Amino acid sequence: MSNCSPFNSEVISNNHLQDKLNSFWNGGLFNSFLGRDQVSIHYAQFMQGEAGLPTIVVVPGRCESYLKYQELAFDLYRQGYNIFIIDHRGQGLSGRLLPNLHKGYVNKFQDYVEDFQYLIEKIVTQHTSEKPYLLAHSMGGAIATRFMQDSPNAIKAAVISSPMLGFNAGFLPQNIAKLLLATKLFLNNITRDNPWYFLGQKNYSPTLFADNKLTHSPNRYQHFVELYKKNKTIQLGGVTSHWLAQSIIAQKEIFAKLPQLKTPILLLQAGGDIVVCQQAQNDFCLQLHAIHPQSCPNGLPSRIDDAFHELFFEVDDYRDKAIAQSITWFQQHN
Repeated sequence: MSNCSPFNSEVISNNHLQDKLNSFWNGGLFNSFLGRDQVSIHYAQFMQGEAGLPTIVVVPGRCESYLKYQELAFDLYRQGYNIFIIDHRGQGLSGRLLPNLHKGYVNKFQDYVEDFQYLIEKIVTQHTSEKPYLLAHSMGGAIATRFMQDSPNAIKAAVISSPMLGFNAGFLPQNIAKLLLATKLFLNNITRDNPWYFLGQKNYSPTLFADNKLTHSPNRYQHFVELYKKNKTIQLGGVTSHWLAQSIIAQKEIFAKLPQLKTPILLLQAGGDIVVCQQAQNDFCLQLHAIHPQSCPNGLPSRIDDAFHELFFEVDDYRDKAIAQSITWFQQHN
C-alpha cells in the first residue's frame, strides 16, 4: 500500500516501518520531577543527534499519556524536531491525587500550569539553545494558553488543537448546567467526602468504536484501547465536579487575559467536534486576532471539516492536514 504523505500511515504497511517506530521510542529518555505538593510529573524526551535543531513540546489532553503519542512523536521527530511530552498530574504515568485513581481531579487548574512551567524552564531550556514550539491538544491547549499568558516570552509559536476553551452542555441550557454543577459542589463540600464524580461520570470503561466521538480511524482507536488495556496505570475515568469547576475558572481566565498572549498561535478546529465548544474557539480567535494579528489568521480557527476531536489520531486525510499545518506554522515563525 503506497502512501505519498511524509507522515505515518493509518495502516502500517511493512514491518520495517514498525521496527523503526519501536526503535525510535526505545531510544527516548523517560524521566520525572516533583511538581507542586510533591506530585511526581513524568515526561518523555527525544533528542536529535545534531545540535541546534528546533524543539516541539507536546501537551496532551485529559485522560492521555505520553505513551499514546508514540506515532505523532515519531512523525515530528522525522521532520527534524526534538520532542518533549508531559504527563499531567492526576493522569498518565504521573502521580494521582485521590484514593480512587480513576477520578479526574486537580486541586487547582493552575497546578497544571506550574508543572508545565517547570518542564519548560528547568528541563527543556537546558537541552535547547532556542525557544521551543508548543503543540497542545484539548485540555493541554487550555494549559498551554494559560502558561503563555503567564510567560509571554517563553515560546516561539504554538498550535492548539481542539482546545478546551469552553464545554458543551449537551441538551441542557448553560444556566441549568451551571446550577447542577454548583449544587453538586455544595453537597460534596458539606459532606466533606472525597470529590464526587460529576453527573454521568464513572470509572474507566472503554467505549465501542461505533460509539466514540474522538476519531474516525478504527485502527488508531483500537491501538489506544489496547494500549490502555495493557497499561492499566494510565487508565482514567470521568471528571469530578471539582475538576469541572476549576476548568471553567481557567477558561474564564484565558479570555480575561487575552492581551497577555504575545506568542503567535494557530488554532486547529475539528469540524465534527462535540467534546468541546467550537463557539468558544471562534470567539477566542476573533478576540485574540483583534489584539494580536499574528495569531489566528483572519480571526478564525483553521478548520478541518468533519474531523472528530482528536485530530492527531484521526484518519490519514484529517491527521495529515493537522500535522502539515502545524509544521508550516512553526516554520513560518522560525
